[in-house]
Amino acid sequence: MKILVLNCGSSSIKYQMIDTAEEVTLAKGQVERIGMASAVLTHQPIGKEKIKIVGEILDHTIAIEYVIAVLLSPNHGVIENKSEIDAVGHRVVHGGETFSGSVLITDQVMKALNDNIELAPLHNPPNIRGILAAKAHLPETPQCGVFDTSFHSHMPPHAYLYGIPYALYKKYKIRKYGFHGTSHRFVSQRAAIMLGKPIEELKIVTCHLGNGASMAAVDGGKSVDTTMGFTPLEGLLMGTRCGDMDPSVILYIMSKEELSIPEANTLMNKHSGLAGISGESSDMREIEDAVMAGNEKATNAFNLFCYRIKKYIGSYAAAMGGVDAVVFTGGIGEKSPMARKLICENMNFLGIELDLDKNENLKDEADLSVDNTKVRVLRIPTNEELVIALDTEEIVKEQMKEVN
Repeated sequence: MKILVLNCGSSSIKYQMIDTAEEVTLAKGQVERIGMASAVLTHQPIGKEKIKIVGEILDHTIAIEYVIAVLLSPNHGVIENKSEIDAVGHRVVHGGETFSGSVLITDQVMKALNDNIELAPLHNPPNIRGILAAKAHLPETPQCGVFDTSFHSHMPPHAYLYGIPYALYKKYKIRKYGFHGTSHRFVSQRAAIMLGKPIEELKIVTCHLGNGASMAAVDGGKSVDTTMGFTPLEGLLMGTRCGDMDPSVILYIMSKEELSIPEANTLMNKHSGLAGISGESSDMREIEDAVMAGNEKATNAFNLFCYRIKKYIGSYAAAMGGVDAVVFTGGIGEKSPMARKLICENMNFLGIELDLDKNENLKDEADLSVDNTKVRVLRIPTNEELVIALDTEEIVKEQMKEVN
């Protein structure tokens, strides 16, 4: 099947056209600055020259029209007719407790997505707009939703409950949901293939490290714990998010600085993390440059980032009763030998020992461990779009069986 995968943000759309038979990307790109006169569509047909189109793209419906048009372009396209798009797979951030897996989008599903907006007010609305825009241009094409939260939906209560009155959980669904689930799922499955063992027999710690960062404890192929929580704010130090913190700290700051709730939310999500501590940047490349130059604040930020990851590796090994592999993925996880080195330092007691020469490898999938160590350290580039495409294909084929 040829699946159009869409990841819709408030002012952007990332897309890929994927041929699931060969598991290859035919074209990819993104639309940025939606709602502005100077919106930009960047399109890359695989094996051909990248192009940019600048124009007035006022909403997601017009943006999807641009995407379909460039996919059909005689010079830059990869299909000849819209009917070649067999299905559309949408990345949807929050499925709440409603969805434990990917689904065919129906009127009932759309209602549930709208009901979950209060759990993800920044992400679900643009996801919904993207679905409606795709349906407007491809009304007969099956649409499927693949949720960031669904991989974590089978966590046990002791992992997802918070220490608040249970009545508040039941009333407002306040619990740990976790995010980046599609990435954690993909790299844990790839890890099992690299190790040559059934995933059901493995205990894996996956580290998705980018500007947004999270980890998961994957036991037997299932997420049993993860660092992000009710929102993506919990857990690791991130580019601009504070991560784990005593809740009283923000109450104290709000009192001292006379901050409103929205201002406090902005402080924790947009002005904290690596950027807040270093005073330099949220970009790990710039942080590392500053560390090498002897910048003390940047060094503190870098050390804190790595230290929290190291702590979670240890805690997840304890939670699972062991660990067979640690996987690094995401922009930082894949591209920062410096971060991987510090994270894995002095972890020999767990059987984690990084080969410093192999650690410099920045290409494709790789085992970065010293030979014959108990725990394998793997670098695996993530491919969330492929997971979305394959899930979409499976759902559509199942629907076709039912119809026939």
